[in-house]
Amino acid sequence: MELFHVQPIVNSILYSFLGIVILLIGYYIIEKLTPENTWKEVVEKNNVAVAIVLAAFIIGISMIISAAIHG
Repeated sequence: MELFHVQPIVNSILYSFLGIVILLIGYYIIEKLTPENTWKEVVEKNNVAVAIVLAAFIIGISMIISAAIHG
């Protein structure tokens, strides 16, 4: 009798990487659609409004990816 099942761990790792890749692709698309460089706005200009919108985007896309992966 096997005490340690590897398949669920491998699945979790694969789905985690898949979710991160999809999130980065989504961020790249948003970065190309917006007129300003969002990262530059947040880091260099300390634009809190852009940081809040970017955080909301990341949370929203993450929830969608999670729901799509878990079904």
